[in-house]
Amino acid sequence: MATLRELKGRIGSVASSEKITGAMKMISSAKMHKAEGVLRRLQPFRQCVQTVIGNLLSSDAAVSSPLTAVRPAIRHAAIVVLGSDDGLCGAYNVNIFKGLLGTIEELRKDAGEDVMIEIVPVGKKMRRAVEKIISSDPHLSLGECGDIDSKSDGEAVKTFARNFEERFLSGALDKVILQYMHFFSAGKQRLVSDAYLPIAQEALAGTETQKKDGRPYLFEPDAATIFATVLPMYLLSVMQEAFAENRASEQAARVMAMQSANDNAQKLLEQLQLEYNKLRQQGITTELLDIVGGQVRD
Repeated sequence: MATLRELKGRIGSVASSEKITGAMKMISSAKMHKAEGVLRRLQPFRQCVQTVIGNLLSSDAAVSSPLTAVRPAIRHAAIVVLGSDDGLCGAYNVNIFKGLLGTIEELRKDAGEDVMIEIVPVGKKMRRAVEKIISSDPHLSLGECGDIDSKSDGEAVKTFARNFEERFLSGALDKVILQYMHFFSAGKQRLVSDAYLPIAQEALAGTETQKKDGRPYLFEPDAATIFATVLPMYLLSVMQEAFAENRASEQAARVMAMQSANDNAQKLLEQLQLEYNKLRQQGITTELLDIVGGQVRD
């Protein structure tokens, strides 16, 4: 049975842990709101690019691009999976990794068991998980992502996206899949697995408003040149949004994990405090009984 001194020490330790988790929750919440702001600033750019593409596709102009060309056979595919570099975010990376295994299985159903799959993990936690599965599967390989990590943005993400574009155009890759956590709110994130290359026609289709209006547009210099220019911009916007969504989702998961840890610490603190009070009361009662017993004997 624990002594009063031991219980007091445990109460102090749990109270300190509660303060730490509370502070970490506040920090993660601030980072999540910052990532949300970045995401909101990125979305208008992609929407603008999609509007331009929608106008092009809804016109009578004949436009095409090798970035939209579907390969008749997929021999070499890449899966870009975004995870985290840091821990303490609950089952965030575990859920992404489980989704990765499902994506690999679906890709093999579509392209055949012999398809070579290059997995490009972004984030230290995801890289460690991926390294465990590629050693036992000859059709899986670990792709290098350079200096990119889960916190990268700007030029680093641009270079990262350009690399896959160039490899697809050169024929080194037949398909690229982008997998990450889509951010809905602080309490809701969903794992998505989108086709990055070739660009799906559904993603480039004009909006219903554009289709109904059918207004004529004049393109300068010409529709084909504009189409070839905006498609790489569209790919960049998709990759930038994926990184922003992943950062926001990671921090949201960390907020929930810290909240859970804080709640558990509070429950444990209440239990320890109750046990401490009972043991203290028992000690006082024992002392009083000893005093009364001594007086009676006298």
